[in-house]
Amino acid sequence: MKTLGLFRHAKSDWSDARARDFDRPLNARGRKGARLMGEHVRDSGFHFDRVIASPAVRVAETIEEATKAFGQSFPVEWDRRIYLASSATLLDLLHGISGDPASVMMVGHNPGLEDLIFDLVPDDGSSPLRDEVEMKFPTATFAVLEIPVDRWADVAERSAKLVAMTRPRDLDPSLGPQMVD
Repeated sequence: MKTLGLFRHAKSDWSDARARDFDRPLNARGRKGARLMGEHVRDSGFHFDRVIASPAVRVAETIEEATKAFGQSFPVEWDRRIYLASSATLLDLLHGISGDPASVMMVGHNPGLEDLIFDLVPDDGSSPLRDEVEMKFPTATFAVLEIPVDRWADVAERSAKLVAMTRPRDLDPSLGPQMVD
């Protein structure tokens, strides 16, 4: 059995219209959400043998804030292929994981992470959490999938079970959607 954690970067700052997408930092709400999710991951009992992540600034800052709250830092394997990747690219990356660690956390972007869930978890009505992802997989969301394989190279579409998903707003309603009057 393999465990795959998916962690979408936290809310980024759009105030500098000249900044490249890759270079956008987190905003204050994003930093708060990343810290809250770091605490949640720590308290959830899930453990990850390897962390692979997009090198985009907002991902790096999400990891930095989350690990501060987690209380421990982790070696991160930065992989530019994760930046704005499709589900197919992310699946290829999973297939190429060396050493076959039992658990991997991938930190990246939508729509790739969300689409990866759709491709790995069957759409057969058996997963209420998958239905939640269909509604929205917002920034700083953390999801965990279990995949019944011995090797990452054997991960196949529609083979995973989505066993956990937490959004920042689930832990702090102030981090939910902002209502406009």
